[in-house]
This record gives sequence, C-alpha cells and structure tokens, in this order.
Amino acid sequence: MQDSDELLGAALAAPDRTPAHATRLGGRELGAQIQSWKVERAYSTDLPEALRAFSGSASAQLELLLGGNGVPAPLLYSAWAGRGTGDAVRPGQSVVHKAGANGRTVPAFRGTVRSRTAASGSDTVTVQALDGAERLRGPAQLPRPYHGLRYGRPVASATWCVDELLRQGGIHSCPPPRGPAVAEDPAKPFTVLYASLHGGFNASYGQPETLPAPASYSWIRDGAPFDTALMPKAAGLEVSWMPRSRFVVAGKVFQAELHVNTALSVGSELELKLVLDRSAGAFGNYALNVYFATGVVKITSGTVDGGGTVASWTIPKLASLKGVWHLGFTVDTRAGTTGASTPATVYPRLTAPDGEYVVPPTAPYTFTEASALQPPSELFQVNLKTDVAVECLQVTDRSWPDLTSYTADEWEQRGRWARGAVLDDATVPLFDLPKVSGSQWDAITEIARATLSTAEFDEQGVFRWRGPSRFQSVPARPDLTVTTRRDIAALTVSEEIDACRNYCEQPYQDWTGISHTFSDTVTDTVVREIRPGTPVEVAYAVAEDELDIGPLQIEDDVAPIGGHRVRFGSAATGGTSVKGRVTVGSRRDGPNYIVRFTNHGTASVWTVTKDGKPSVQIVPQKRTGDPRQRSYAWYNANSQLHYGKQVYQAPATEWVQQRQAASDLSFAMLDAGRYPVPVLGEVEVLHDPRIQLGDVVRVVDTSGAMLDTLAWVVGIRTTCASGAAPQQTLTLRGTSYNGVPADAGLTPDPPVDPGYGTQRTYSLIEAQNASLDVLTTSRISYRELLNAPGSAA
Repeated sequence: MQDSDELLGAALAAPDRTPAHATRLGGRELGAQIQSWKVERAYSTDLPEALRAFSGSASAQLELLLGGNGVPAPLLYSAWAGRGTGDAVRPGQSVVHKAGANGRTVPAFRGTVRSRTAASGSDTVTVQALDGAERLRGPAQLPRPYHGLRYGRPVASATWCVDELLRQGGIHSCPPPRGPAVAEDPAKPFTVLYASLHGGFNASYGQPETLPAPASYSWIRDGAPFDTALMPKAAGLEVSWMPRSRFVVAGKVFQAELHVNTALSVGSELELKLVLDRSAGAFGNYALNVYFATGVVKITSGTVDGGGTVASWTIPKLASLKGVWHLGFTVDTRAGTTGASTPATVYPRLTAPDGEYVVPPTAPYTFTEASALQPPSELFQVNLKTDVAVECLQVTDRSWPDLTSYTADEWEQRGRWARGAVLDDATVPLFDLPKVSGSQWDAITEIARATLSTAEFDEQGVFRWRGPSRFQSVPARPDLTVTTRRDIAALTVSEEIDACRNYCEQPYQDWTGISHTFSDTVTDTVVREIRPGTPVEVAYAVAEDELDIGPLQIEDDVAPIGGHRVRFGSAATGGTSVKGRVTVGSRRDGPNYIVRFTNHGTASVWTVTKDGKPSVQIVPQKRTGDPRQRSYAWYNANSQLHYGKQVYQAPATEWVQQRQAASDLSFAMLDAGRYPVPVLGEVEVLHDPRIQLGDVVRVVDTSGAMLDTLAWVVGIRTTCASGAAPQQTLTLRGTSYNGVPADAGLTPDPPVDPGYGTQRTYSLIEAQNASLDVLTTSRISYRELLNAPGSAA
C-alpha cells in the first residue's frame, strides 16, 4: 500500500466522498481539462492466470481524454498544434497523475507520453502514456567476461543483470559511474572500473580478474550501504578486477572509492590497491589501507610485495562511529612527467554515517622518497581485500583536479542522481552471461519470466525487482480489507485445473567441465602512428560467440610478453619500446572490439614490433564447449492422488545454470501450484488509490459465497470520467488453497465404466441357452441377460 495521511484515510472511509485528481504533462497542471482517465497495471507472463503473480513484468499504462480550455483541444494539443501548447503532450513528454478523494491525492502514475490522437471537429485529444518501462527502450547489452568459466565460479546473477540493464537506461540503485562515456576530450573524467557488487563480481566497466569461492562470501541487503553488498564470511576476502583503460600514471589526478558498512564485519581492515604495470615485468602500487578498530588510514606508494613509503592519518570518528562510510583516496601525479619517475600527492576521502564529509587532520601527503616514486607505468589491476560489507567500487581517471577544493557535493555526486530502483535478494547464479537482444525492458521481462520474478515500476516511478520467494509465505495480516457490505460491487471467484501444477520440472544448463580457451588470434596489418593528444580508435572484428576481453597489455623490450598485447616504438621502424606514455582502452560494441590509444607524451609513437612489424595482437576468448542440458523436478504425490498428474515444464533457458537454482525454481512453482489456488477476477471495489500490485487484500463476502480470505493483487484497472466516481477493478490471487480435498461422503466414480468388458457376448448367450424359446419363457430383460452374475466374457 502507498503511504498516505490521516485526511485521505478518513476521506476514503467516509460514507460520501468527492473524487480528486491532478495531472501534469510536461510539468504543466492540466487536471481541470481531463475529461476521463484510465490506469491499468497487471503482470504479463506466459503462465496460467492463476500463477501469473509469480512471474513476469508489469508496465502501467495511462489513457487521458484531454479537452480544451475555451479553445478546441485539437487546436491546442494535436501533432500540428503550436509548440507553445502542443509540446505539453508530445511523445516522450513527462506525465504525472495523482488520484484521491476530498482534495487529497496520492501518486497513481509517472511516465512519458507514447502517443496523442486528435479527433478533428471534437474537443478531445486522446493521450496514451507508459510508465518507466519507456525509459528502457535502448538496446540491451550485458558484459560477458570469461572469468566465471575460468574459475568455475559464478561471476554474476540474474539480479546483477537486471541492475545493469537498469543502469544503462539511467535508472540507478546506488551512485552511478562518474565518467561513463568515452569522451573525445582526453581531459574529461573517465570511469575505468565500476563494480556495483549488486549480486555479482561482473563490472559495468572493466572485468573481474580473480573470483573468490562462493562459500567465502554472501550477498546481503539488510545493512547494505544502498541496495546489495558483498559480505565476507571470514576476514581477508580477496577479489580483483582489470580496468577497461590502462591509463598512464604520470601527469594526472585519479581516484578510487567504495562504500562500506563497518557495522557488518568479520574483522577490522580493508585494503584497496591500484596495481601498476612497470617495465621489465615489475609492478608498483598505490594502496589505501583502513583500520576501523583504531581509526587509522594509510596510503602506500611503492612496489608490489616490495618496499615503499606509507602516509598515515588518524581519524577517531572512523573507530567510534559504526555504519555506512564512503571511503576512497585521490592520487595527484601532475608534478611528474611521462617518461620519468613520478612523485605523487595523495589524500584520503571519507564521508561518515551521519553525513559529515570528514576532513583529515593533516594536509595531503607528497611522496618524495625514492622507494615511493613510480617509474613509467600504466594501471594494470585493481585489488580489494575486505573484512566488511562493500558496495559500489569505482576508479576514475582524470578526476577533480584540485585536492583541497574537492567539495562534499562533488565527492557524493549530489544532484547528479536519484535512487530509482529497489532490488531483491541475488538469486540464480551465472557462470556465463547469456546473450540478450531487443530493448532493455525486453531483456528484463525475459529474465523475470525465466526466474519466476516480477519487475514493475510503482506509482512514484521507482523500479522494483522481486524474486521467486516473494509470494511463498502467507502474509500475517492484510494491507486492506474489502467487504461486500461496503466496498465490493461485484465479485467472481474461479478455480481451474490449469492452476494445479503438481509435477514441476525446471531445465538448467550444467557448466561442469566447461572452461575458456583462446580463439583465433587477430593480428593488425598496419603500423599505426599515435600522435600526442589525439586519441586513435581502431575496430577489430570479433565473433558473436567470443567473450569479452580487456585492454591490450603494453609490452617492453626488457621483458617481452606474448598473447594479448601491443608494443609502442619510438620510431616507425621499431625503435625502442615506450612505457608509461600511452593509455590503452578497449570496449566491446557488437561485432567489434574497439581499441583506443591516447598518447600523453610530446612525441609520436608507433604500434610496431622491434623488427618493424605491426605489434597489435588480439587474442579473443571463447568457451571450450556447450553446457549439457539437464532438468530438476519436484512433485507432490498427495496432490497427484486428488488431481492426477499435472505437469509444468518450464521453458529451457540460458538463465538457469546451476542445479540448486533449478531446484529452487522448481520448488517455488510447485509451492505455488500443488493445489489450485482460487482467482478472484473482476472484483469491483470502491476506488482506493493506495492499492498497489503485490498488496495483500482481505476479501470478506457476506452476501454470496460467505468468503473470508487473503489474496494478492495481481492486476488493477481504474477508470474515471469527469463528474463520475472512479471505478476500480482488481484481479486477485488467493494467498493459499482452500485445504486438501477431503471428498467426505463421496465415492468418486472411476475414470472407466466398471461394466465395460464384463457383459456377455452374443456367442456366449447362444451357447448357454438351447433355444430362443427358453429365453422367451424366462421373461428375462435384455440388461439382465447381458449382466447376469458369473457371466465373464
């Protein structure tokens, strides 16, 4: 139920009420010109109607009949109307509709206009609008890394995929990437890694590199900083990612950040490390270490598994105040130049659970020690080691240029985003992400149907994803009670055998033994000049079945590497190798693997091997084979005894990739359908604008079936004409079945007539009677003759 105030509650409970509504189009209030309105919401699924609450998407639709204001409506709002008035109802325009009684309203619809139709010669323009699903009409794309196959461990979940599709449509459940777009200007901020950790290690930008064992962590929602967080089960949980851009370290400002809940911990430490690729096979790092028990924050610059220098700050509040912290650090390397060892100025950034932007007690620290200077290098990997719940990790290249003027609003991205989605528990683990097609809404609908989940936008425009456990427990109390004495004008109760599913089978893909391997190597045919300050993008073809790969690793002459690589030479004929001067990024765009080179030096370099050949070598990844198709089934023998075997075989889908997930889904369907649950259709009730899909309604019928039961709302249709009371029709599904059949006092007839095959044949009658006269004299009836005792044929 939607929240409301006491005045609206009293108005809806009063014997008499006056309908109220408010409608804004393009932010302009046009409620007084609305001749009629209709809002419809219902789950769409391939399942029988009685089971549809457990699966599918719901997209609300609003239809308005809009009149004029002294001027005919077509003149004001048709497709050819002047922009001054017509733009208020143009396709794509915003629509907000509220409804209520006695001057009090609550949200009823939020979306955008899809169409407008003007009837010439009338005073009516019909406007049709769709809710937030209209925002998800962009092409659906999902990152498909090979690392889940590499380790035989889940890399994502169905919930993570939904969250990623929402993010692509501009709908966020946690702070978004700071610089998601690939900008032409190489000075603008750019997100090189973004991992929401909303039910998966897969990254929107970048890729997971190493994955922990599933037994070592869980995905939690209670206590997550925003929606879903990674929760370690033991101290020191480790995971790592590769960025989508191997940016050069020198001459810029970059930062790394994440959100944690220190009240949910199995230890007291966290480490976020940026690993740098130096020459000769060596690696450096910048690392943030946080010690929550003591309130100490350290930033290290040095060599991986070697020496370095540590800057330290003590922040007492970090130890004394448990809760959600926003942590990170900024690295300023502008004092150095490309091609030489680089000093860095570093500074931690923190926002406390009470919202305070905590300023460290001392100024930024500048590393000048020889052990802290970083030779020419590029970002190679991002490592996380945590004892606390973590969410929303990201690394930004070219961030805010001035460390001391960096504001709290900039750090928190205030005013840049609003939370528009609420997820459910992460279920249905994925080792390999399925290919998706169509729009983002199409893909979300497909996932909902495959995983017995529901997807919808509520009246306030917030997207809500609910998993298969949503309807598995009977609610303790209803959100609303409706009775035939006052609220219900019409009620139809139906029960059908199609609502019974007592043998439920769920196919799944078995990925056991499937790994990844190298595909055909792609070698460039051209030596390319990369001039200073001018990004160069090159598209290389990849096959549809090939998985996503990261950016090329940069080779040097001291420690040559093979595989996925590029070498930059100081001359077109080969020259000497160049490190720490060129940023190499990559992205997948359909059939193309696009590489972006940006030269931050002062002289051109070339993509050339030591002996003068093109040096770009791309090594795609693919899986070693196809998974085996298996299935898992649950059944209920008692239900089969009463209703016979009623099978439900879920469609085979790529979204179920684990035996346990198949078992859970199969059991959820069996739990929903082992006995037919009644459907209460066309329940006409007094309009209550607070009712939402998924609410629990107590239905009390004292005039017909003497019914008193709880039911879920799975469909809502509300219509209202000007001057009339709104009419609201609900479709309800019972929360439980009406007990196990007892058939008391009944002796059900068998499915086959017991007399079939027991009647005497003509030849037997002839053999048992000497003549027709004997039968005539006995005066036996024809039926008695056929069914005489002991007369087996």
